[in-house]
Amino acid sequence: MIRTAVVIAGGRGERLMPLTADRPKAMVEVAGRPLLHWVLLWLRDQGIRRVGIGVAYQGEKIVEYIERERPAGLEVVFSHHTLEGGTAEGFRRAIERAVEDDDFLAMNCDEITNLSVARFEATHRRLGTPVTMALAPFFCRFSVVELASNGLITGFRYGRRLPQVPVSIGIYLFKREICALLPERGSIEDLLFTRLAEEGRLGGHPLGDDEAWVSVNDMKNIREAEEALRAFGRILPTTH
Repeated sequence: MIRTAVVIAGGRGERLMPLTADRPKAMVEVAGRPLLHWVLLWLRDQGIRRVGIGVAYQGEKIVEYIERERPAGLEVVFSHHTLEGGTAEGFRRAIERAVEDDDFLAMNCDEITNLSVARFEATHRRLGTPVTMALAPFFCRFSVVELASNGLITGFRYGRRLPQVPVSIGIYLFKREICALLPERGSIEDLLFTRLAEEGRLGGHPLGDDEAWVSVNDMKNIREAEEALRAFGRILPTTH
């Protein structure tokens, strides 16, 4: 059973300005609580007991909040990295400080989901890959045009889910051997995942029909995240 997680919470969140004018992205509030609060609650409820949090930009605000509002049942270890070091440095340092297990979860701090870690783990162990990536159908925010063979448009679909176009949701299961593969600095997506995919060593785990995900990157995503939390039963529906 997966018991340890690493969460990278080092970003500025520039697309969330002015909400990030005085705080790091992880501390932007969704439904009255910081993003990181919802991430930690989900991890705890999925059986995670130890979390390494990688901090960089205004990291002291994250440390102060977690020391004051730490969810019961979670052991938290902090790891500091630089913004310039990217996700590679962030994950590497947090893994070195917080992880002792052979298999563990790794993620960014801006993901709201009800993904089942138990199902995810089953895929990870079946594939045996150093990295298994959680995947969701692409959600197109534009009008998807239905074009007939004769060149005539027959209809439009807005906000269409495209299951044939899977995207990474920024949540992964790692094997301990990942430590030897991580670059010193830069983006693990560009520098590591691309190479593992070429070598046939990168696994994929699609979300189930009853699972959903929102990545909080702009103001519109905050509303979407609140709606998702209500759907997950995390917060009560708004009454009028």
